[in-house]
Amino acid sequence: MSRTALRICPLCEATCGLSLTVEGTRVTGARGDADDVLSQGFICPKGASFGEIDSDPDRLTGPLVRRNGVLEEASWAEAFDLIAARLRPMVEQYGPNAVGVVLGNPNVHTMAGALYPPVLLGALRTRNLFTASTLDQMPKHVSSGLLFGDPFAIPVPDLDRTAHLLLLGANPLESNGSLCTAPDFPGKLKALRRRGGTLTVVDPRRTRTAKLADRHVAIRPGTDALLLASIAQVLFEEKLTAPGEIEAHIEGIGEVADAVREFTPDVVGPVCDVAPDDIRVIARELAAAPTAAVYGRIGSCTVEHGTLASWLVDVLNVLTGNLDRPGGALFPLSATDRTPRPAGPGKGFALGRWHSRVGGHPEVKSELPLAALAEEIETPGEGQIRAVIASAANPVLSAPDGDRLDRALAGLDFMVSIDPYLNETSLHADVVLPPPPPSQSAHFDFAFNGFAVRNQVRYTRPAVPLAEGRMDECEIHARLVLAASGMHGAEPAAVDAMVVDSALAKAVADPHSPVHGQDAKELAARLTGEGGPERRLDLMLRLGPYGDGFGARPGGLTLDRVLAHPHGIDLGPLRPRLPQVLRTRSGRIELLPAPIAADLPRLRAALAERPASLVLVGRRHLRSNNSWLHNIPALTGGSNRCTLQIHPEDAARLGLADGTDVRITSEGGAVAAPVEITDSVRVGVVSLPHGWGHSRPGSRLAVAADRPGVNVNQLLDGSRFDPLSGTSVLNGFPVEVVPLS
Repeated sequence: MSRTALRICPLCEATCGLSLTVEGTRVTGARGDADDVLSQGFICPKGASFGEIDSDPDRLTGPLVRRNGVLEEASWAEAFDLIAARLRPMVEQYGPNAVGVVLGNPNVHTMAGALYPPVLLGALRTRNLFTASTLDQMPKHVSSGLLFGDPFAIPVPDLDRTAHLLLLGANPLESNGSLCTAPDFPGKLKALRRRGGTLTVVDPRRTRTAKLADRHVAIRPGTDALLLASIAQVLFEEKLTAPGEIEAHIEGIGEVADAVREFTPDVVGPVCDVAPDDIRVIARELAAAPTAAVYGRIGSCTVEHGTLASWLVDVLNVLTGNLDRPGGALFPLSATDRTPRPAGPGKGFALGRWHSRVGGHPEVKSELPLAALAEEIETPGEGQIRAVIASAANPVLSAPDGDRLDRALAGLDFMVSIDPYLNETSLHADVVLPPPPPSQSAHFDFAFNGFAVRNQVRYTRPAVPLAEGRMDECEIHARLVLAASGMHGAEPAAVDAMVVDSALAKAVADPHSPVHGQDAKELAARLTGEGGPERRLDLMLRLGPYGDGFGARPGGLTLDRVLAHPHGIDLGPLRPRLPQVLRTRSGRIELLPAPIAADLPRLRAALAERPASLVLVGRRHLRSNNSWLHNIPALTGGSNRCTLQIHPEDAARLGLADGTDVRITSEGGAVAAPVEITDSVRVGVVSLPHGWGHSRPGSRLAVAADRPGVNVNQLLDGSRFDPLSGTSVLNGFPVEVVPLS
């Protein structure tokens, strides 16, 4: 007999509500939940394939342990015994930095990935943390940290109310949005057009999003920061700046005017391949719009001036009076966010509190560049990484020079991987801990609710009971914490209890907390939930900005109240939050922070650089997410192919026919791929998608291996960085293309 169950989709940042059809213990169908307070029935091909993803036969069903060089099935007890026996003695002998922790993007799509890695890092005390952020959004964290004092204070475009959207390096019709949680992003852009609004898309490719736009600007890749600086220059030159109500909370407007003075359209236009008059028109329209928002994503982040581009996005929002106002760019307020504190100076945001051992790369947000992981493993000496814990990470495909990292991982003394698959990275592990399928896991979006275009709260318990022999993902992480911290053998609930006790101790001591001065043990006894993770969620909801404050705010959020609303609770549209969100040392928006000012000469130097004849950019597929979903038959094929897109003029110049196999070469190496001739890329640009290259022996991904594609990041040697954020340059780098024949 079939039944329906609700589940928040964990497959991209849109976090759509799904209504699953379940027969027995198997998900046989998925459709959009029409009553979901955020997504209102929207679903994409990934969500529609939830059942096939959930039941993929290549998913591991139990732990693997390496015996005599071969990964073999083992019990959970044996797996954690081995971790405890190998990992803790290594830390005690060589120090905490002997262990590197690698966190992949899927961690922010699971409850376990949000709740437990911070506890693990606290137990290990290693400074060798590497995450997917330095392959993606770290420039935005850095610019927000420097501007607002908090790297997570990231304003998002108010899509439902804006009259003008300037979008750079983003293709939300394919990606469903990023650092902007907005189910049915395509529908919201179409609604913008229907109500008479304007959409301008800046992208070297004529993407599906660009085709929807009023204006498509086919910029030269990597020059987004120059274009944005020039728009700012026009605003100052033509006296179009009008910060509005937030002006009293800003310092440094005059300094920014001086900093961008030489980036005139006549100077910048030829470098960006954008007509100077078009730059002026974009600036004037942005200033004249009744409401407007500037939004930049991965194409403007993973380039040589990614942090400067991210900074200038918000500079333009500030200068036009659109930061922190409805219809502009606003700061979301998640239900599990910290209770708002009174406005005032904070600790600020610091870069480079320590540096990596080998390359001397500065720490950013307690992280080191993922591209530096291989050298930290390979290079002997004090602090050498000898063991790696990888959680939902596949850097062999996602980071530059995967071949080098592949060799480095093979030389580790010990490796643990939390992963549902034996993929290109986890095949090196000594212990593989597979989480259950998503239908068997509870879900709450701790990260993405903080970037949502509407405040809301939703939680779904597992749609299917945990299968025999499986271990809940939260328990896997908790047991790993115990094994790594010298508490192996304790109950997993001890980890959650420790976190609850610590959080409540801080809350009762905080004069701004609704529970200030109360008894922490008595409060802990009032928490509800089935197990430690739910108790922690209940605590965060109660102490959050909409919470009941353990009775201080009757009618506020609790876990029980959220459970009583299975389709979610709407908490209303985004609202202005300045100056409360500011945590800079001045308590103001510091519009020209010193690290930004120090990096501007590098941007000025780019005005004189001679462009390469051919540069490469990545591209997104609606039916894919990085390297995750290439093992699902329903999500491969069609447009989701690993081809090198090239403009007809470049193809003719190089003597290439459609379907020709070519060799693509850059400083990191060479790969071969078939050509796809299309005018959707501009002249001088080729495009190869990210996340492919499933051809390494030892992995167990049958469908992906049948159509492996090539790893675009193998073209890079890891030497190209945005210096402020440590983010690898994955877009806009020079390549050569020749026919294989």
